[in-house]
Amino acid sequence: MAEFEFWVNGMTCEHCERAVTAELSAVSGIVDVQVDAASGRVQVTHETPLEQAAVESAVQDAGYTVRAWPAATNV
Repeated sequence: MAEFEFWVNGMTCEHCERAVTAELSAVSGIVDVQVDAASGRVQVTHETPLEQAAVESAVQDAGYTVRAWPAATNV
């Protein structure tokens, strides 16, 4: 298992957290998602390699945009 975190723009409440969590949880390989709307931080645990585009698409499907990826993004 591996973890990474990134930051999302526009989240303000628990509803935002639930929306992002639901979309990311549907991405194949993701086994856990922790979202903090106050800071915009999202932490993802995954068991298989992920494509950054799939993660970003899931965030966009929830209605938000990725603000920042980790410096070395090998999702």
